[in-house]
Amino acid sequence: MEATNSYSLSVEETSGRISEAVSKIALKAKGTAISLLYSAAGMATLLGLWALVSKVTNNEIPTPAATWEVFRTLIEDPFYDAGPNDKGIGLVLWSSILRVLTGFALGSVVAIPLGVLMGANAFCRKVFYPIVQILRPVSPLAWFPIGLMSFQSAESATIFIIFITSLWPTLINTAFGVASLPADYRNVAKVFGFSTWKYLTRILIPYSIPHIITGLRLSIGVAWVVIVAGEMLSGGIGIGFFVWDSWNALSLEKVISAILIIGFVGLALDRLFTLIEKRVSYQG
Repeated sequence: MEATNSYSLSVEETSGRISEAVSKIALKAKGTAISLLYSAAGMATLLGLWALVSKVTNNEIPTPAATWEVFRTLIEDPFYDAGPNDKGIGLVLWSSILRVLTGFALGSVVAIPLGVLMGANAFCRKVFYPIVQILRPVSPLAWFPIGLMSFQSAESATIFIIFITSLWPTLINTAFGVASLPADYRNVAKVFGFSTWKYLTRILIPYSIPHIITGLRLSIGVAWVVIVAGEMLSGGIGIGFFVWDSWNALSLEKVISAILIIGFVGLALDRLFTLIEKRVSYQG
């Protein structure tokens, strides 16, 4: 009899858990559907405004339909290579992404340790903070001549300006995260006699990770914005130069197509880092 009751309770418990899981899935699906509806409404509004602007300007600004025709031809064969000045949009885009990732990685390698140093040491913070405040507002394009003179190469100069401009958000957020470490955490490390390495890897860095990832997310966004302006100056292959070259060829359809591609790639990069940010954030 006891075994039967136990079996009944087990079945009821299992049934309850299944119902709860189904409810969660249904709730999540409903949330996703609502988000998609909002996104669709936003895109419809954008297309409507775009069509209105095209009509007001007598199609000087290409219509969405005309732009789609050009966009479709661009993505039909995105990786063709017909020489240095004639490459598919996929190869053009990949060149820009590679430059951004290189400059961003170099910037992160410098910004994270320097941010830890500034956040953990008051002397370093007082020394470096004024320098950061002076250099941070400088326009990315102002660094281009410095990079060109230093590296004697437009390619390296473009990576240099991405490196410089992607430094600041990561550096400032890392310093803030490290400086906000509660005193109790430091006291615990002292009580247990942690070595410097153990203190860094077990307490300081894990506590600061959410702030560091937030800084990296902001930095990759800045880097992606800067690449377009940088490639307009440097020339060669890249999405920035593609925009400039399309404008010189009076193809606004290509310019708008490139703008849309830049926007979607920027959104994808931001979503990627937002996902990482959620994974490392503290759960209340």
